[in-house]
Amino acid sequence: MSEKPAWVEYSKEEVEKLIIKLRKEGYSSAMIGLILRDQYGIPSVKKITGKKISQILEENGLSSEIPEDLYSLLKRAVRLANHIEKHKKDKHSARGLMILESRIRRLVRYYKAIGKLPEDWKYSRETAKLIVRE
Repeated sequence: MSEKPAWVEYSKEEVEKLIIKLRKEGYSSAMIGLILRDQYGIPSVKKITGKKISQILEENGLSSEIPEDLYSLLKRAVRLANHIEKHKKDKHSARGLMILESRIRRLVRYYKAIGKLPEDWKYSRETAKLIVRE
């Protein structure tokens, strides 16, 4: 692990408190990283704390039940499915939805294998709509 930059004035504990505060305000881990970089001048949480943002959130019981990358794919799939319901002849988007759903299923298989999702979790458009609520 590299040393933290000399110009960063925050300690490990302060950075962890900032991450927890931002998460309680409703920000995702990706957004927390951007805020820390742009507003607080923290280029890398891992160099300061030795842990990733998601690890810090898990340790404090603030991680979401569905991984963030899977959630963003589910949001895209719901938006695209709603689009296809309105525009039934849009075959290009229909193919895009098939590819997106395939990517979701592969990611679900991975998360089941590492234990982040329960074994009985299955993807369907209805489940995605319930999770995303758009």
